[in-house]
Amino acid sequence: MKRLFSLPLLALSLTADASASIDFFDPVDRRFDMGNYLAENAYGFLPVPILITEPAVGYGFGVAGVFLHESEAEKEQRKVQALASFDGGAKLLPPAATVAGALGTENGTWFAFAGHRRTWGEDKIRYLVGGGAGEAKLDIYTDLGGLLPGGGSVKFDTQTDAAVLMQTLQFRLGSSPLLLGVKQLFVQSTLSSSNVIVDGFFRMTGLDRSTNSGLGVVATYDTRNNIFFPTSGFEVNAEYMVHDNAIGADYDYQTLLLEGEGYLPLAHRWSLAIAGRYETLNSSDLLPPTLNPYIHLRGISMFRYQGEEVGSVQAQLMYQLDNRWTLLGFYGIGQTRGASSERETADAYGGGFRYQIARRYGIHMGVDLAFSDSDTAFYITVGTGI
Repeated sequence: MKRLFSLPLLALSLTADASASIDFFDPVDRRFDMGNYLAENAYGFLPVPILITEPAVGYGFGVAGVFLHESEAEKEQRKVQALASFDGGAKLLPPAATVAGALGTENGTWFAFAGHRRTWGEDKIRYLVGGGAGEAKLDIYTDLGGLLPGGGSVKFDTQTDAAVLMQTLQFRLGSSPLLLGVKQLFVQSTLSSSNVIVDGFFRMTGLDRSTNSGLGVVATYDTRNNIFFPTSGFEVNAEYMVHDNAIGADYDYQTLLLEGEGYLPLAHRWSLAIAGRYETLNSSDLLPPTLNPYIHLRGISMFRYQGEEVGSVQAQLMYQLDNRWTLLGFYGIGQTRGASSERETADAYGGGFRYQIARRYGIHMGVDLAFSDSDTAFYITVGTGI
């Protein structure tokens, strides 16, 4: 644990000289805390080390900075609430936030990214924008449309170079928990493989270079008590996207994404987090394999299990040792269905911990270790991880 927190402390030592006057110990419980630094230093940010053990790309490292933006009045209000109770500041509306960072892995995968989230009118309007550029080297598994005997699959490597821009704008319906809005996605990419047959197929079919442009509608139902580390409430998202030549896309297809998460207090110190995800893609075009939905679970390699329909569920049991430390264990299972109606099922499990590193905002950070039949992965996580 000391090694984990030495990374943020090292990054802090390299920031502005003004940080020397900031107390990194909470005024209430006198434990290590970065809430004051984030609020009182004009250049303050939460450095998040990214240690990558994702089986799909190998070991790697990166770093991200989380910057929070508040007015002086908002800072003072949050400070008063945080001094009055352990979770008082966390219950207020979340501030605007900017994230920027970069990462790289041993197989040559790298990505640089930035994003910004802001709300207006007491959370009546939400806006999220993000983008990045990088290179991903991934293995893709396919059953060749059911042609392989015994339900087997073949593997080939891919290299994707891409630049991505995404933005979402939502409006709250009255004072209800429901928000409706629109989403835009724009991606330019190239696709190749070291397998000469696969690479030749990409070139022959025009999959080697593509522009992807999508527009869609988004609905969110959100009753969570904190976006950084919820302890009660639910969030349900529904998203329907259309990718079409008429808006600049090289391929015509539609996607539907339904996902939700819930947080249920069970007893003193015990709580349960549950989550579900369903994603489907519909198209008559030949698409790059990296567009297909895949199982999203800790411990399962990205793009390992793909299909035209993909669903997963997971649960996480959490035990709060005190107002700072939380232990957790999780289990998830997912299933895919391809064009041949062949189904694949995979599950993963693991455990970890969280430390409340910025009590004023309710930000928790920690480590997860996850296992599946073929992979083991280690994650540094901000939030619940569910």
